[in-house]
Amino acid sequence: MEIFLVVLVLLTIIAISNIVNRFIPFIPVPLIQVALGILAAAYPRGLHFDLNPELFFVLFIAPLLFNDGKRTPRAELWNLRAPILLLALGLVFATVIVGGYTINWMIPSIPLPAAFGLAAILSPTDVVAVSALSSRVKMPKGILRLLEGEGLMNDASGLVAFKFAIAAAVTGTFSLAEAAFSFVLIAAGGLLSGVIISFLIIRFRLFLRRLGMQDVTMHMLIQILTPFVIYLAAEEIGVSGILAVVAGGITHAVEQDRLESSMVKLQIVSSSTWSIILFILNGLVFVILGTQIPDVISVIFNDTAFNNMMVIGYILVITFTLMLLRFLWVLFFWNGKWFFNKDQNIYKPGLRSTLLISISGVRGAVTLAGSFSIPYFLADGTSFPERNLIIFLAAGVILCTLVIASIVLPMLSDKEEENVKEENEKLMTARRKLIKTAIHTIKEDLNDTNKTASLAVIAEYNEKMKNLRFQQYTTKSRVKKYERKLRAYGVKAEQAELMRLLDRGEIPEETANSLQERFNELEMLYANPFKVGLSKTKLKRLLYWIFFGQLKKPEMSILNEEGLIRSTRVKTAKAAIENLKKHTTDENKEVTYSVIAFYNHLIFRLEQGHHEQKSNSHFENQKLEVKLKAVQAIRNEIQTLFEEREISRDITHQLRQYINDVEAAMLEGGD
Repeated sequence: MEIFLVVLVLLTIIAISNIVNRFIPFIPVPLIQVALGILAAAYPRGLHFDLNPELFFVLFIAPLLFNDGKRTPRAELWNLRAPILLLALGLVFATVIVGGYTINWMIPSIPLPAAFGLAAILSPTDVVAVSALSSRVKMPKGILRLLEGEGLMNDASGLVAFKFAIAAAVTGTFSLAEAAFSFVLIAAGGLLSGVIISFLIIRFRLFLRRLGMQDVTMHMLIQILTPFVIYLAAEEIGVSGILAVVAGGITHAVEQDRLESSMVKLQIVSSSTWSIILFILNGLVFVILGTQIPDVISVIFNDTAFNNMMVIGYILVITFTLMLLRFLWVLFFWNGKWFFNKDQNIYKPGLRSTLLISISGVRGAVTLAGSFSIPYFLADGTSFPERNLIIFLAAGVILCTLVIASIVLPMLSDKEEENVKEENEKLMTARRKLIKTAIHTIKEDLNDTNKTASLAVIAEYNEKMKNLRFQQYTTKSRVKKYERKLRAYGVKAEQAELMRLLDRGEIPEETANSLQERFNELEMLYANPFKVGLSKTKLKRLLYWIFFGQLKKPEMSILNEEGLIRSTRVKTAKAAIENLKKHTTDENKEVTYSVIAFYNHLIFRLEQGHHEQKSNSHFENQKLEVKLKAVQAIRNEIQTLFEEREISRDITHQLRQYINDVEAAMLEGGD
């Protein structure tokens, strides 16, 4: 029960952190989560638990790095292989040497091997923190990919260096030749084992599909278990589990299109499930980091052997040393043209770019978890020298780098807005991708039952691809924004009329409930671009489609229900027109007349459709189901484009609003 309560509190803190971020968006979510974690553990009766480093790595680091390996573009990583290796390997070992001697000189009570261990565990940057911070600032794409690639690789190199440094401190012996050989073996073995295990898992999934076992739930479970299996198997054979999951993620990305292209349902479920898992894991990493800090601080601050101000000074000096070393390392190799091939022109080198890379070297969860894995005793039975101080220094450096990056990165980031032409080109490219995604989704799910409806919807999307009707939407974005407000006002007028009809007994309660739910969806879609309008009815429809296939209804039930709904909707639409006319002014009359024209067209379609209902209702319902699948696929693609930073937050906002308008038109009975 205690473990359950701890997990419940941690999840609640994650939810609270995102609510708080809505009110103070200039503070990154990771920093808010760390702060809330500190508050939760700051009191004697607060949230206190021991951090198990091994469990932390397998439960959090493995799936997060696996996903980063899948998500990061492989071609860009390969193009940046030289600078990534120079940062992930060269800078790590330079940090161990320079940082180790600096720490030992500054704090003689920490022996040199232990100082090397502290420097080693401080050398890895946190790819999760970098991704979270970079979402708030506009960083050059090349720098962002460089930081992501470094974060994927330097965890392993830093942990291996840490392992040998701590072993030397515990045993008192160290062999450079043995350490170098072991490092190559552990790193190469981790990469190779990750590729092999991933290949075997992929082949196993293909084998299941050939047997006809295409159950979405089963394949989703295998996906979730994959990073844990890879990490545990690699660690069991004595190689780097971290590099293994990175290699496994890249391998899965290579095979993803071929393996899942014909499983549209799996793509939809996978995207939604992983987004939730990663959201929770990312949040838990920083919350847990915060919960450990009060206990670490109390041990040092309550120890009379330490001068508190001097210990804080140690943290600041170590942080400054790490950033200065990183700055000089990047500056030397960049200006020396070690980073790029002669024909490579990813972004213009300069002092600002060097500073961006230097400040972005945020330390995080790997550093804290590694420091907690330091043994309590040496080989001769004596206590490990200054273990508590080492953990305190590691936690302090993590906080310093997080705070400094949160303050400085927005100052260094590019504040100039992209020109309109470039922004429109990105928007048009994204729209083409979304249309292609919708067509691909429909084709993959096409069967004899829905063939006619699917081909009709595909024809509509092909027409959109030809003339890109989105153009009108963007060139009049202010008009569309005001039009959405009027649409929302019209929906409220329809809701009021619906309640009057119900109170007078002109319609049954079932019809009123059905239409009220539809009006609620429309109001939500018109009001907020980040809402997806997933009502109870639509959720049931989507879940039914995912697990059972095509939605079916008795034909007579459809006819009776649709007939009453159509006639009622005509009355509510007329009420909306009357209300809109009453509030028409010279300033808004053009947009108001446009909305009124929409309602008049809706009434015409509803009255005409009543006479053709029997022949067309089944076909129209099939088309609606096909369109809903396409809309869901488009929403997933928008999120993917945003996560891969192919589109900005503003473009994402516009595309989401457009999809909400499309879905609203579908619910209204339009195209």
